Amino acid sequence: MRPLTADLFVTLDGFARGEGAGPFFGYAGPELDRWIRDRLDEPQLIVMGRVTYEALAGMPATATDEGSARMNELPKVVFSNSLREPLAWANTRLMPGDLSEGIRRLKQQPGDPLRSIGSISLVKSMISLGLVDRLRLMVFPLILGRSGREPAYAGYPDTALDLVASTVLDSRLTLLEYRPPAPRASEPSGPPASHPNPTAD
Repeated sequence: MRPLTADLFVTLDGFARGEGAGPFFGYAGPELDRWIRDRLDEPQLIVMGRVTYEALAGMPATATDEGSARMNELPKVVFSNSLREPLAWANTRLMPGDLSEGIRRLKQQPGDPLRSIGSISLVKSMISLGLVDRLRLMVFPLILGRSGREPAYAGYPDTALDLVASTVLDSRLTLLEYRPPAPRASEPSGPPASHPNPTAD
């Protein structure tokens, strides 16, 4: 079964975006750039939700910078019930319907590891369903407070995580890699009874 890694970039107070904060919250650096490039170079199938797809799909097909060209060529799956095929972004296919069934089907198929980039709502649903094998948080040394947007953990169930690795980049960013503990044998693998099984948006 191929693993699923979820990557989130967040501030110290857990926001994924800030009003006027700019790219990487103003903390771009050579080690962060290299980490992003190295992760994109790895074999992977990108999974995302509708909002992330709409934010990234405008990337020009003729883009020549290394990151954009790599994103264009990578295989991508969008989970959504509101989008319709054909999708405009190259190498991208739509997977509507039940999210749990869709992710489990992808994980059971042979192929490259699964990875999500951003997609706050999708990651929350996948963690609630016990489908994420590794959660990687790039933590930026910034508290946004009232200017914070998109709280990354809003609406999460109580979730215990095991820290498996930590790295400091550019002497100021902290990369934290967590593994959600496996469900106990007596626990169902799906969502708790109070959280109905989500579908793609």
